[in-house]
Amino acid sequence: PTIAGIRRRGYSPESLRDFVDRVGVAKVESLVDHNLLEFCAREDLNKRAKRVMAVLDPLKVVITNYPDDKVEFVEARNNPEDPEGGVREVPFSKELYIEREDFMEEPIKGYHRFYVGNEVRLLHAYYVTCTDVIKDEKGEVVEIHCTYDSETRGGRSEDQRRVRGTSHWVSARHAIKGEVRLYDKLFLSEVPGEATGDYLDDLNPDSLIVIKEAYLEPSLSEAKAGEYLQFVRNGYFMADSVDHSPQKLVFNRTVTLRDSWSKQQKR
Repeated sequence: PTIAGIRRRGYSPESLRDFVDRVGVAKVESLVDHNLLEFCAREDLNKRAKRVMAVLDPLKVVITNYPDDKVEFVEARNNPEDPEGGVREVPFSKELYIEREDFMEEPIKGYHRFYVGNEVRLLHAYYVTCTDVIKDEKGEVVEIHCTYDSETRGGRSEDQRRVRGTSHWVSARHAIKGEVRLYDKLFLSEVPGEATGDYLDDLNPDSLIVIKEAYLEPSLSEAKAGEYLQFVRNGYFMADSVDHSPQKLVFNRTVTLRDSWSKQQKR
């Protein structure tokens, strides 16, 4: 990638300078682990990126004991790392969207998010308990039903009971849609072409995945081109400097929150 390309993707000038400082200047040709560049980006963006909620692969949630017409606005901090970052209000209603991966019909050991009978914290909002699953004619889960505890607003309870799973969400009634471009590493190996002699053999077929209609919290309608953001639990993003506009929201993933790539390579 070119410097212009990774700048458009969301790497800040500060993160690139940090990367150069860490690598240093050498007189001989060398390879540098791409993970170092991503580390520099995370270090920088963690301090500057506004936190927002976006659902990329939606599953509908209906809170059956929540009033049909009620809308609340829950308070969310824009950046826990920045005391001056302020707060915003996010609409909450009876019907929500969560990430599909946050539900398991048959949970594996250690899974703490949505499954029938389990209580989960909705970020900034309430504790909810999954009670039922709705499937289509093909047997695929299309909706889950939950009940909420009205005494847990803000994600805390007076009895201080332990709720291990936390999920982000957007209100179905208030969500806006936008395009999300999920960029990943361009090559599948650390040294492209080392095994076959042709670097094209190591191209990553999933280096770009485009989600045409992600569900976003309404505050993102005001996102400016070039603005740094963290989609909570999904990664760091930037509103595209060329294609993003109030009429068409476009966000580029700069880097994931954690280096999941290295973990996969070690398995």
